[in-house]
This record gives sequence, structure tokens and C-alpha cells, in this order.
Amino acid sequence: MSPDIEAVIRLQGMDDKAAVLQKEIALLPKQVAEIERQLDAHVRKLDADRAALVSSQKKRKSLEDDNKIWEAKIAKLKDQIAAAKNNEQYKAFQNEIDYAQKGIRQAEDIIIDLMSSGEPLEVAVKTAEVALAEEKKTVSALQEEARKKTAEHQAALQQILEKRQKQAASIPPAVINLYERARKRWKGGGVSDATNRRCESCHIALRPMVFQELRSAERVMTCESCGRILFYNPPVKVEPELQTKA
Repeated sequence: MSPDIEAVIRLQGMDDKAAVLQKEIALLPKQVAEIERQLDAHVRKLDADRAALVSSQKKRKSLEDDNKIWEAKIAKLKDQIAAAKNNEQYKAFQNEIDYAQKGIRQAEDIIIDLMSSGEPLEVAVKTAEVALAEEKKTVSALQEEARKKTAEHQAALQQILEKRQKQAASIPPAVINLYERARKRWKGGGVSDATNRRCESCHIALRPMVFQELRSAERVMTCESCGRILFYNPPVKVEPELQTKA
């Protein structure tokens, strides 16, 4: 294999590593954003449950206060009914007492309903508060881990890019141009193995003459279909060497 091909293969390896790091760097904020989105949804749900619980408690307190007013009014009406001078006054006082008692019963029914729905809601709020506190700790830890990983990936990427720059400078311009053109076209690999008589990237078979020339490694060759730089790298036979040592 020619030195230029070996150099461009090493360059491809650097580009592959850089691409992985760039993908990780871009992916981490999205992962953190999704976790934060879930946390925000849980916070909003808890806020809504808290608001519903407070509203229920306020309504219950208001009804209980109303009942105290009704009870005070009934007590007063009972005093007044005892002093009624005639049957009409007695009936009038009794009607007001009945109306007030009806209002109390209706309020008590609503209070019972509020208590029935409020108790599980209160339990849910307390449970959610504990869970949310733990979730916030977890999210905070994940955010810190993501920041550290991003910094590590960026540092590693910077090192690779610096090495890549030196590696690219060591490759003849004509070869690097072929590589960069193919890499840009295919958004990635600019080099392809053709050891098995075909381009392993686009899977197009090589013409016999082309393959023979590729094996001779006299010049840098590209795939006639996709334009990637081709290389021939047959497996090294080690059996004779092992038999000799034996």
C-alpha cells in the first residue's frame, strides 16, 4: 500500500473519530433538554395539583364558615320562634329555620365530596413533592455529568482536529482534494476498501483491469461510481511463518 493511501486512511480514521465526538457533543444537550422537559412537566403537574388542593380547601373552609353563619341564624330564629305571637309568625320563623337547615345540609354534602376528593389529592401532592425533590437531584447530577462529558469531548475533538490538520498537510494536494471531494459528497467516508474486487461503500464491482492496477498500488485510484479513494489491503498470511518458527 502506498504511503499516500496509508496517510489518507489515517486521516479517514481521524475524521470518523471526530464525527463521533461531534455527534455526542450535539446529542448531549438534546438529552438534557428532554430530561428537563420531563422535570418541567412534573413540576407543572404538581403545581396544578397544589392549586386544585388549595382551591378545594378554600371552598371547604368557605362552606364551613357559611354553615357557622347558618347555625347562628338558626339559633337566633329558635329564640324568636319561642316569642311568636301568632301562628303566622311561628310558620314564618319555621320556614326560615327549614331553609337554613337545608342550606347546611347542601353545604355538608359538598364538604363531604370535597373531603373525598381532597384526601387522595393531598396524598398525591405529598408523594409528588418527595419524588420531585429526588428527580431534581437526579437532573442536576445529569446536567453536571453532561457538562463534564461535553468539555471532555470538546477537548478530545480539538486534539483530533489539530492532528488532522497536520496529517492533511502531509498528504499531496491532489490526493487530499480527491478525499475531501468524496467526503463532502457522501457526508462522511472518502476512502473505501476494495480488497474483494468491489467498492465496499457503494458495492459496485471493479473492472478487472482497474482491480489489477489497484493491487499494484502504483497510483491513487478512485471508485468509478462513487469517487471514493480505493485501497487494497489483503489479509496477511502468517501460517508459513508460524510453521517455520515451529
